[in-house]
Amino acid sequence: MSQSKEALTYAAAGVNIDAGNRAVELMKASVQATYTDGVLGDVGGFGGLFRLPQGLREPVLVAGTDGVGTKLRLAIMQNRHDTIGQDCVAMSVNDVLVQGATPLFFLDYIAVGELQPEQVATIVSGVAAACREAGCALLGGETAEMAGFYAAGDYDLAGFAVGIVERERIITGETIAAGDVIIGLPSSGVHSNGYSLVRRIITRENLDLARVYPGMDLPLGEELLKPTRLYPKAVLPLLEKFTLKGLVHITGGGFYDNIPRILPQGLGARIDADSYPVPAIFESLASWGNVAQHEMYRTFNMGLGMLLIVSPAEAEGVLADLAARGETAYRVGEVTADGEIVIAGL
Repeated sequence: MSQSKEALTYAAAGVNIDAGNRAVELMKASVQATYTDGVLGDVGGFGGLFRLPQGLREPVLVAGTDGVGTKLRLAIMQNRHDTIGQDCVAMSVNDVLVQGATPLFFLDYIAVGELQPEQVATIVSGVAAACREAGCALLGGETAEMAGFYAAGDYDLAGFAVGIVERERIITGETIAAGDVIIGLPSSGVHSNGYSLVRRIITRENLDLARVYPGMDLPLGEELLKPTRLYPKAVLPLLEKFTLKGLVHITGGGFYDNIPRILPQGLGARIDADSYPVPAIFESLASWGNVAQHEMYRTFNMGLGMLLIVSPAEAEGVLADLAARGETAYRVGEVTADGEIVIAGL
């Protein structure tokens, strides 16, 4: 006698379509709150529709994509998911910004092991809040429930941004010259790079994420979850008044790998480490991990998330404009003719 087989369903295989629909309903309001005049359609379409702004002679779209990386593990460990969405948005939005582009829209991708609608809605609310601050629409996204691939409670988060710029105003760095001034805009903390090293330090030194360590105002776990700063509000107004020769988003690779990406062949840069305050978290990480200063400046932003390169004639005007808008900025170095990236004062 043959035995009948169990009738399988998608839910029995670990994918809950009803939970997915509930997640969409929970996030719908936060997504709609990001909509700008360019958005056509509504949540739930197969693709996001966006009408390009008028008035540009030769518009160029600039796209960037990134994820949050292993910072996600700290969010999962602390069961805090409301800020990690800003990291996802900022990593891509800041990248398109450095080419002079105004962000238009963003799309996210969330992969989970077991779909928990409230968790996903919280993540997306952070994405949406960051989009509103950056002035772009959350045009669409995807939530993938991948049973057996991620553990329950685990997830990955990535996305991409699209911006627009007039072709003749694309920032390429080609006019940068020795003697140009480098201005630094502060970071909000560690941002979203170097967390594999951060987590290794935490594990090896048995650090307590709930403890407020000397020099810090927050428990270590909260300090490390501070979301990546969004720079459009600080930088975009400058593009209307000044010639920004180059912009550098200090992400993976730190100063040594990111600054050369904008410099013409043969030029270098000198950054004065004493020209701005380095947040205590970086000093603590270096001490706990016995991390050399060169390694710190190649891994982390060290308190400066965005660098602006301008002519000496415009440097004071840029600093004054930023100060008038309540933005903190520091004159941190200059472009050199020796082709080397030097962090002076270490």
